[in-house]
Amino acid sequence: MTSVSSSTSSTSTTSSSSSSSSVTTTGTTTSTSIDWDALITAAVDAKLTQATTISTTITNNEAKISAYQTLQTDLSTLSSGLSSLATAVVNSLATNVFATRAATLSSTGDVSASSALSMSVSNGAATGDHTLTISQVATAQKVAGTSQSSQTDELGYSGTFSVGLEGGSAADITIDSTMSLQDVVDTINAQTSSTNVQASIVQVSSGSYEMVLTGTKDAADITYSSTSGDDILNKLGVTDSTGAFADVLQTSQSAIFALDGISMTRDTNDITDVLTGVTFNLLQATPSGSTLNISIEPDTSQIETAVENLVTNYNTFRDAVIAQQATSSDGTADSSAVLFGDGTMRDIMDALQNALNSTIGGLTMADLGLSFNEKNELELDTSTLSEILSTNLSGVTTLLSAQTKTSSSQLTVVNTGTSPQSFTLDLTVDADGNLSSASVGGDSSLFTVSGTTIIGAAGSAYAGMAFTYTGSTSQSITVTSTQGIATQLYQISKNYSSSSGQLQTLITNLTDRDNDLQQKVDDIESSASTYKAQLQTQYAQYQAAIESANNTLDYLKALLNSSSSN
Repeated sequence: MTSVSSSTSSTSTTSSSSSSSSVTTTGTTTSTSIDWDALITAAVDAKLTQATTISTTITNNEAKISAYQTLQTDLSTLSSGLSSLATAVVNSLATNVFATRAATLSSTGDVSASSALSMSVSNGAATGDHTLTISQVATAQKVAGTSQSSQTDELGYSGTFSVGLEGGSAADITIDSTMSLQDVVDTINAQTSSTNVQASIVQVSSGSYEMVLTGTKDAADITYSSTSGDDILNKLGVTDSTGAFADVLQTSQSAIFALDGISMTRDTNDITDVLTGVTFNLLQATPSGSTLNISIEPDTSQIETAVENLVTNYNTFRDAVIAQQATSSDGTADSSAVLFGDGTMRDIMDALQNALNSTIGGLTMADLGLSFNEKNELELDTSTLSEILSTNLSGVTTLLSAQTKTSSSQLTVVNTGTSPQSFTLDLTVDADGNLSSASVGGDSSLFTVSGTTIIGAAGSAYAGMAFTYTGSTSQSITVTSTQGIATQLYQISKNYSSSSGQLQTLITNLTDRDNDLQQKVDDIESSASTYKAQLQTQYAQYQAAIESANNTLDYLKALLNSSSSN
């Protein structure tokens, strides 16, 4: 009898042996011994290799976008800081630093300047020295009543009276018998906005209270009349039997003062109509023989601050550029220098440095105390700047800002704008002597005309420019403009950093490219996901076939063993 033994569970027989008494087959490969997931992952990863390469490109582009955005932000900051230096027109509407004013006060004689006067000066105010004497300050009328024993007890008076200021509006005040002194005060004050009369209570001593009426405007008397019922203010001792105020604490009076020897009178201590752009706040009269000395000058500290900001903002941008020029130890571009060799970045730096190296009106940035250090960053000698501002302010103004002049005194420059142009302005006056149009080269759409004002059209090369014309005939006038260092820097930094500038174009192009590349990555990943699902289905079928074959083999072995045992 022959015996057969088997120890296999696979469709592949790896070895066999025979003897006179037995045959043995062995195998070790099963469906579970194959790493199906590894096979699928390897196949899918091969599909995803291109997506990984594209994702690396996207990451590199994002680094460039971030670097461009940093340059854009730094240039925008530089531009914003330069706006106050780029123009130098001096008028009440000007916001540039050359139009800012500072006032200094001093006194002659027995008076403290700060105790007698405070003042403020607006941009564009005329510079110069003035003397001021104050004969009397304006005051409001103030009257008091007689003592009352309580401010909260019911008074028992009922009546209506009218109160106001002379020359102004009055209001009726109605009091009933349940009201206290405090209630009367509150009722009067509820009408102060229309009457300009304010009430208050003064506690003279314990158990002694007086009502005080005060005009809220200077140089006007309080008016009063009882219209019905009790004569309330007479009951409270504010008026006497004739209706006149019984106790006048302060009379109303106008302010009397003299500026540069010219005597003036005003009904207020806040004087705004004597020097254009200057407000005087009269605080007290000046003793005889004393004067207040006023000096109004350009506020050069504002110019110094603006130049210091220029240095700081320029260096911030320059440092960002230097970071993009970094090299590694082997002389190649550093991994962080994602814009190494970038042409746009180089063009910006060249343009900025060319502007800084300009010579205008015989002056250069060195005259301001500006220079480049070994890293090509700006440095400022503040003592040099302070000195030239005190000795040659007009030269500094020309060196830094835009200057616009006209060939006719009848055309006055109101604003140069930050991109001033040189051109011939053709002005047309109609038969009635009214300015009807302003044109350049026959194009009247470049300027709008309103009365005598001429304004450059928005979006045109003349935007921001403005003039006034006092002539009565048609004529052509030459407008000549120059651009200072700050004006040039402003234009360069603004143009490159604007929403339509070159940096934004580069950012937009890279962003669009990344969006396209990301779509490719998404498509590849979607395809790989589908492929993975297909492989999983296919390999599951393989596993099922292997398991089926194993089951068949086991069955055949069992039959063989059964046959052998018989």
